[in-house]
Amino acid sequence: MREYKAIRYAPYRETLLDIILPDGEFRDVFIYLHGGGIEEGSRDQYPKLFETLASRNIASVTVDYRMYPTARYPEFIEDCAAACAWVRDNFAAYAGEGERRFFLGGSSAGGYLSMMLCFDKRWLGAVGMSPDDYAGYIHDAGQPTKHFNVLREHGQDSRRIIVDETAPLYYIGDAPEYPPMYFIVSDNDIKNRYEQTQVVLGTLRHFGYDQSKIKYTLMPGRHCFAMKNQNEQGENILGKMVADFIEEVK
Repeated sequence: MREYKAIRYAPYRETLLDIILPDGEFRDVFIYLHGGGIEEGSRDQYPKLFETLASRNIASVTVDYRMYPTARYPEFIEDCAAACAWVRDNFAAYAGEGERRFFLGGSSAGGYLSMMLCFDKRWLGAVGMSPDDYAGYIHDAGQPTKHFNVLREHGQDSRRIIVDETAPLYYIGDAPEYPPMYFIVSDNDIKNRYEQTQVVLGTLRHFGYDQSKIKYTLMPGRHCFAMKNQNEQGENILGKMVADFIEEVK
């Protein structure tokens, strides 16, 4: 496994990314947006996730972005879009040329961010990209409504369930189709996270999106259980789930 650490993709102190490459040949690359409520967390806090992916011949790019209390909506979304553009333009310089498939995903706050980039085409469009540039998305326990810290920033009760322009759910139905998507949530997740995930899945059904391209797993345990735990074989559970999903995407 080869690693390139703390690469700056935008001009801010926080906007760094790491690249983790398998030892052998590979085709697939997973861009990962970390969780932490858009106020904490880091790109390298769960290294076993990327080790597991590398063991399955999948490269990773793990991204830091600006966060509260210094950041304001939508700076963290803009940063993640900028990271995607940087990967598009520079990945080959680190990994060599080759036919690649890129997947985008995140856990918790990172799942909110990956859904915003997936469903609201403005953010990737601003950097000359499209949500369709990705072979698939993995949304792990993300909040599809207005994020609780965006609510707080706007002076609203952070428990409110609001679907406005800051919510991924607001945009479902804009696109004629979506790339394959994988939704993960836990049965003892953050309050209302399971129910909100069901609304996303139901809304995708309501608009008639191809259900064969939508995968869903309900995990036992607490919030982001898969990201934080290993299986009996020592694999990061989320890493194995992501690798299995990537292999299923034709």
